[in-house]
Amino acid sequence: MSQVKENNTIKVNYTGKLSDGQVFDSSEGREPLEFTLGQGQLIPGFEKGVIDMKLNEKKTITIAKEEAYGDINAALIQEVNKSELPQDVEPKVGMGLVSKTPDGREMNLLVVEVKEESIVIDGNHPLAGKELIFDLEVVEIKDAEIKK
Repeated sequence: MSQVKENNTIKVNYTGKLSDGQVFDSSEGREPLEFTLGQGQLIPGFEKGVIDMKLNEKKTITIAKEEAYGDINAALIQEVNKSELPQDVEPKVGMGLVSKTPDGREMNLLVVEVKEESIVIDGNHPLAGKELIFDLEVVEIKDAEIKK
C-alpha cells in the first residue's frame, strides 16, 4: 500500500483546531487540500505529520507553535496615530487592515486596541503562539514525477 513520502503530491481532508477545541479551518464541504511535500507550501509540522501516512488513513496530529506559526513577535505589535489612517476608516477592535511595507509587500494587520488618538495593531499571524491540532485523512497520493 502506498505511503506518503517526500516530494509526493497528496490530497488530504483536514480539520484544524486550537487546544480549546475551537475549529479555525477545515476542508469539510470543500475539495481536499492538495499540496506537494517539500515545497514549503504548508507549515513544517503539517508536512511532517503526513509523512508515512497510508492512503485513506486517518490520524490526529498536534503541532507545537515552533512547527506552526512561531511565537508572537512583539515587534509586530505597534501603536499608530489615528491621523496616519485613511480618513474614511473608523477603526474597531478586531478590524483587519492592510499596510504596504517599504518593499511593496502587503501586510495584514489586526486592530487590537483603539485609544483616543491612536490604535494598537498586530501584524502577527492570527495563529502565532498557538499549538495546533489537525484531524487528517489522506485521500490521494500521487507519486513524485520523475524529472529527466
